[in-house]
Amino acid sequence: MILERHHATQPNLVVRGWRGALAALRRQPAEAWVVAGVVTALYTIFSVTQWNRFDTPSWDLGIFTQLAKAYAGFDAPIVPIKGHGFNLLGDHFHPLLVILGPVYALFPSGLTLLVFQNLLVGWSVLILTRLAVHHVGRVPGLFLGAAYGLSWGIQAAVAVQFHEVALALPLLALALEAYIEGRLRTAVVAGALLVFVKEDMGLTVFAFGLVLAWRFRRRYQAGLGLAVWGLAWVVLSVKVILPALNTGGTYDYSDRIDVDALLANPVGTVITMMTVVEKYETLWLLCLAGGFLFLLSPLAAVLLPTLIWRFAAGNESYWGPDWHYNAVLMPILFAALIHAILRARESRRGWLRSYSAAVVPVVSVVALMLLPGQPLAALAKPETFQQSPRWDAAHRMMDEIPSGAAVESGVLLMPYLVPETEVYWIGNENPAPDYLVVDAEDWSWGPTRPASAEQHAEETYPGENYTLVFDEAGYQLVKRET
Repeated sequence: MILERHHATQPNLVVRGWRGALAALRRQPAEAWVVAGVVTALYTIFSVTQWNRFDTPSWDLGIFTQLAKAYAGFDAPIVPIKGHGFNLLGDHFHPLLVILGPVYALFPSGLTLLVFQNLLVGWSVLILTRLAVHHVGRVPGLFLGAAYGLSWGIQAAVAVQFHEVALALPLLALALEAYIEGRLRTAVVAGALLVFVKEDMGLTVFAFGLVLAWRFRRRYQAGLGLAVWGLAWVVLSVKVILPALNTGGTYDYSDRIDVDALLANPVGTVITMMTVVEKYETLWLLCLAGGFLFLLSPLAAVLLPTLIWRFAAGNESYWGPDWHYNAVLMPILFAALIHAILRARESRRGWLRSYSAAVVPVVSVVALMLLPGQPLAALAKPETFQQSPRWDAAHRMMDEIPSGAAVESGVLLMPYLVPETEVYWIGNENPAPDYLVVDAEDWSWGPTRPASAEQHAEETYPGENYTLVFDEAGYQLVKRET
């Protein structure tokens, strides 16, 4: 009888679990669902149009598609696009990307990663919008959520396609929401997971831990513990894990910041850090998007680690508002703004209380004014929705390649080739591939594209013989004779 009662309770537990989950979903403000749904839909439409136009701005989508394919097959994340036998966990520390495995197994396509990234963005929008609705008001909360979802940093990240930092957005939103609402445990757990997104996120966790320790001074040990956790994972990943898994036995990005020069001349380095137009543009856009009021919140300090390592680096692509490097700043910025509004409302300064009421219209207008120069503006152009005129030819060519064959290609077709083949990039020293693609319109060839794919393949791989099997619409496909 006891055993029978035990089994009888199992369905009831499942039912109660589902009911609890549904109740939690229903508790989300309608405004949060609306904003998150609209933002996710807009970005998904944008991503699908990119996919249909063969608009591939970098090799990263191909790289992460290979990683997802490996995880889906319960394999190590070996990514031939980066090099023969290259383990991507030796490039950047992103073990949380294992979540891509089951997603890719269900929908094996590079487009899957784009849609998944948009869902992660939408999740973060839902969290920050509900935070704003609960604490700032329904209408202001709706506008703040929309301003975050359409912010320049998020748009730039979506436009350059999938990167691991997408996983940081909902985790940051959850941690920051918990900070504002006084839920220390949730803040610590969500913050702690960020170290598994990418190695530099440990610095953000360090700063967030210190801010938490200040916010919860009676329980400061939790915040300090989180700060130590973040810093420890930075050191462990950069000094131990990444070199151990890297084919060259080093951390490939150790030279992006000249630490010796920084220590030898810190004042000069700081001056240099702040004398570049792109850096001013990034800071100015941050201030505008946050209506300057965000500086009133201690959460603004969590922005600093990312800004410092980027501005101290010698790589110019880190400095400006483009690419995906500003995505992680956006949830911090808007959470800091929400927190600052709450603090300003209680200020003794009348002008600050007045500005706290006006700041939501200000940041909303700023977001609207920036839209015409942002990636989503492309959705207003009819040509954005036109499929590439070479779509059919490209797929006929790819159909010529048998499943499992090794293919060397430029960047544009990589994510389309990955699901069925083993893809190598033309810029690496690779083993002789079974097939080689020369795309006359692929920017990754540089100013000079090979006129003859056969000649190029045989010069690149002496002793091998290649035969042209497809030549149409600027695509040449050659096959290695065995």
